[in-house]
Amino acid sequence: MSDESRVRVTHTDLESAILRERPSLSGTELARSAEISTEQAKRLWRALGFPEHADDVVAYLPSDAQAISTLLGVMAGGVLDDDLAVNMTRALGQTMARLAEWEVTALVQRVEQLHETGAAGAEGAEGAEGGVPGSRVGSALQLVEELSEPFEELLIYAWRRHLAAAAARIEALAADDEDLHTVELTVGFADIVGFTALSNTLTEERIGDLVELFEMRCADVVAAQRGRVIKSIGDSVLFVNDDPLGAYDTAEGIINVIGRDPRMPDVRVGLASGSVVLRLGDVFGPPVNMAARLTNVARRNRIITDEATSRLLPEDQFETRRMAARPVRGFGIVEPVAVRRH
Repeated sequence: MSDESRVRVTHTDLESAILRERPSLSGTELARSAEISTEQAKRLWRALGFPEHADDVVAYLPSDAQAISTLLGVMAGGVLDDDLAVNMTRALGQTMARLAEWEVTALVQRVEQLHETGAAGAEGAEGAEGGVPGSRVGSALQLVEELSEPFEELLIYAWRRHLAAAAARIEALAADDEDLHTVELTVGFADIVGFTALSNTLTEERIGDLVELFEMRCADVVAAQRGRVIKSIGDSVLFVNDDPLGAYDTAEGIINVIGRDPRMPDVRVGLASGSVVLRLGDVFGPPVNMAARLTNVARRNRIITDEATSRLLPEDQFETRRMAARPVRGFGIVEPVAVRRH
């Protein structure tokens, strides 16, 4: 194939390869196809996390209309009411948005490698619908074609496994005849010491690598101790465990893989126990706020807890030491407790 006959791959081609179709519907046509009002369609579209378009702009896919029709069918069947459907759609949109950003960011390095080596060259020109050697978009398109199907299978598998685990937790709560949205947990909050000052001394690439490694190591430790990462916020990770001993083991593990590593910055961990509310994959309540506040008074590479957590830890395994009383925002005067194993 000659250079003249070769058509350069564009970002539109990449988008179409991912979506497997091109926009062909306006907002009005989307609503008509789904048999709902344009305002209802816009509400669901916003819930998915996408910006709106003018009603006459062709920006939607036939699969967009099919997705909305599927959701409406579930609502019509009485399984979900309107508000619950929108909430679940919003949760799905936010989760998928973060996953997509994470995946693309992780693949950027591989795209650069393909671009530099010209791996999207001859194969890309024919197998990637006209990709040209050295084209970053062509390299990205090649990756999309190779990864889309296996990753979709992995995505459904992981969702089912996590759904089963979440259902088991709910079943355990029901067995105890408790409020299914309120549960006793130990909440942990781990953050990097002096991250703001540290980030001012690092390149953007190094900051990204540091945060990625911090989150990855924390997630591995939390999973190993049968806990759950609720969310990562740059230089901090919020996690929960069903019992304080597991939470302490998690905190100790995070300190060992982060703070004890001379290549990594120091870390502080706060633990608090009590009743929390479960909503949309997040947790709310005083223990969450307390765990976050405690990291502000913890020493480097040390674990600090509230009084409730210290009382729940086995006395024959732990040494506790009350720290000086101090004001904690939102809680008044608090006596944090430093804990460590004998």
